[in-house]
Amino acid sequence: MSQQDKLWGGRFAEATDQFVETFTASVSFDRRLYRHDIRGSQAHARMLVEVGVLSAEDGRLIQEGLEAILADIEAGRFEWRVDLEDVHMNIEARLTARIGDAGKRLHTGRSRNDQVATATRLYLRDAVDDLGRELRRLMQGLVDLAEREHATIMPGFTHLQTAQPITFGHHLLAWFEMLWRDHERLRDTRHRLNRLPLGAAALAGTSYPIDRELTARLLGFEGICENSLDAVSDRDFAIEFCAAASLIMMHLSRFSEELVLWASMQFRFIDLPDRFCTGSSIMPQKKNPDVPELVRGKTGRVYGHLMALLTLMKAQPLAYNKDNQEDKEPLFDTVDTVGGSLRAFADMVVHLQPQRERMRQAALDGYATATDLADYLVRKGTPFRDAHEIVGQAVRAGIEQGVDLSQMPLAQLQSFSAQIEDDVFAVLSLEGSVAQRAHRGGTAPQQVLRAVAQARQRLLSLND
Repeated sequence: MSQQDKLWGGRFAEATDQFVETFTASVSFDRRLYRHDIRGSQAHARMLVEVGVLSAEDGRLIQEGLEAILADIEAGRFEWRVDLEDVHMNIEARLTARIGDAGKRLHTGRSRNDQVATATRLYLRDAVDDLGRELRRLMQGLVDLAEREHATIMPGFTHLQTAQPITFGHHLLAWFEMLWRDHERLRDTRHRLNRLPLGAAALAGTSYPIDRELTARLLGFEGICENSLDAVSDRDFAIEFCAAASLIMMHLSRFSEELVLWASMQFRFIDLPDRFCTGSSIMPQKKNPDVPELVRGKTGRVYGHLMALLTLMKAQPLAYNKDNQEDKEPLFDTVDTVGGSLRAFADMVVHLQPQRERMRQAALDGYATATDLADYLVRKGTPFRDAHEIVGQAVRAGIEQGVDLSQMPLAQLQSFSAQIEDDVFAVLSLEGSVAQRAHRGGTAPQQVLRAVAQARQRLLSLND
């Protein structure tokens, strides 16, 4: 292609270096924006007709031409050309070839700077909606599983050491709360990105009598970007999305770590479905938890994209700079990575098989009701620090004898404190321990069921 054939070639006397042409092109990755670019162009053309800048006939030809191009792309008949640089120039060039001079009038009153910002926001808005649906599907799976396991006892941990008995349903709802916050952040992000940059043109606006509010309504934006310089140069929305995505991946990574541990022979708390695991090429007995391990690994990838975008923007002067072409690949890969991770987890969670007896035995093995004995003594009048010391002595004796506190004879327990009576065994049992945590947010089975019902209502509210 000669320089004069470029859509911007009038200023230039020599052709672009062939390597530079390839090096600076973005069509290999930004063509995924084609639907959003076409949608933005259709709204722009309709607005230009409404304000009298374009004739109705030109508007009709543009709309029909863009619909035909969309059909060609969807059918795989569209030839993407590197010499046309990006998705926007490829579509505009094809439009002009199809409908003639009317296609050349489409770019009136806009620049690629506000065009790409608009297409990217439209793309990310759709991506946020898709991710929100996957988050809700995963949360729904957790709630369903929590309801089934509301009374299943397992050890709760601090420092990865057995701390106190909890219910598996309660643990699952902790994951739900993390994901609920993630969903809230995505909704907040969507609100801020849902502003129209189109109309800012290259940086200063346009001399044509455009109606930006009309374009915003046609595209479903909540409002417009108020400053033309900021409109074309802002990438806060992409950074904010990647920050929210990083938190999602951090939560999935924590979730993954627990699943990997729990599926091991050392824990044996859960069994993962075979279809979410792989085997070893040399060790026939292996069943590897590849899905959670891979999600755990992909977390670093998303963190890296966040840092890449922050670094990309940190020293850019106003307004648009070619640097901003580098926002697409980190953004696109973040969307793909988070979407795939959420899908895998939503599919997998509903098929988790808890090993209830193993969980219960692990809670027994760790003196998980020691705090309950201390609380029992406090209720009998013993100062907490004294109670702590007494129970510590009892635990040491239990370790030496290889018995749990609940298995000690009453006489032995009374040797540590005369305030201990035969009602102590009601609090030393695992069931008794969890039942006492019957306040809002506690691990008692009835509170888990209450929290499940509340979680279902919260999920329903998202459909309002």
